[in-house]
Amino acid sequence: MHRFKDLEAWKKSKLFCSEIYFIISKFPESEKFGLTNQLPRVAVSIPSNIAEGSSRHSNKDFIRFLQMPSKI
Repeated sequence: MHRFKDLEAWKKSKLFCSEIYFIISKFPESEKFGLTNQLPRVAVSIPSNIAEGSSRHSNKDFIRFLQMPSKI
């Protein structure tokens, strides 16, 4: 099992999420149900995949979660 909170990729992905939320707060109201709905879900999936993969018992499974593409 990996300690995902110690991984630099997880730390940077959390910062990325914060930046995405800040950026979409500046989007026009017309995008409320377009990009502003999709971008946070994609951004959050990155640290979520890292955390979920870290709970796997083999490096092969962990790597599989790191390679998962984020889906909109």
